[in-house]
Amino acid sequence: MSEAPSRIIYTPHPRQMEAMTSEQIRAAFVVSPRTTPGRIAFTFTDLDRMAIALVDASLPAQLTNDHETGSEFFLARRELGAINIGRGGGVVRVDGATHEVGPGDCIYVGMGSRLVMLESPGEEPAHFFLVSCPAHHAHPTAVIPKVDANPLSLGSGTTANQRTIRQCIHAAGIRSCQLVMGYTDLAEGSVWNTMPPHTHSRRSEIYFYFDLGENIVAHFLGEPGATRHVWVHNEQAVLSPSWSIHCGCGTGRYKFIWAMAGENQSFDDMDKIDARGLR
Repeated sequence: MSEAPSRIIYTPHPRQMEAMTSEQIRAAFVVSPRTTPGRIAFTFTDLDRMAIALVDASLPAQLTNDHETGSEFFLARRELGAINIGRGGGVVRVDGATHEVGPGDCIYVGMGSRLVMLESPGEEPAHFFLVSCPAHHAHPTAVIPKVDANPLSLGSGTTANQRTIRQCIHAAGIRSCQLVMGYTDLAEGSVWNTMPPHTHSRRSEIYFYFDLGENIVAHFLGEPGATRHVWVHNEQAVLSPSWSIHCGCGTGRYKFIWAMAGENQSFDDMDKIDARGLR
């Protein structure tokens, strides 16, 4: 099987970030996943070895190996999560088994799975956002529909951060080795996400913004006392090292997928930051 070409991003040290220009920060933290119908092209990161891809499944797309895995096949020592952000239903075939993944649904594919194919059976194509990280145990492939994802209601309209968090891959949902994944949907009239912000030194995180329409988001990152920001457009991802805050404010309503990997899977394991101390 031929290997798909990969891109690798190395995030800077916090001291380096203090002297970086806006373009240098964008190059180090913002990812615009490449999409070619029928092809899966991963961007690898040094954040707990997470890799991400955006897949247009209007043509069948097969998961091929990448030299960055250092293994015989892509999921030999990895696990994978995917959320369908498209308007059409999708099908994911894993080693002969067929799994239907509708809009807003999430699928987990466990370590050891060899043949993975993403397709769209209908006229409206599915679009999948994929996240993969190293694994040490084979958990079974599973799908969780949008309606069954654990909902958490946070924030309020008065602080413009009312939102619903849908937990998909987590300790009380789809089981995995270390991947934790889900997405956040802001209420109409709310623009802030993850406010007040936090860090978690035991895990890295990646945000993928989608359904922005014409809106844009100012995503804040960096150490609490030396924050920076990047402007994010539709279907762009932002890398968040363990030392960095992550929060954002948009010009209107939007959604974003969050994915984490690291030492534990405790969703509440975070160090909250008093917003008044941000600089």
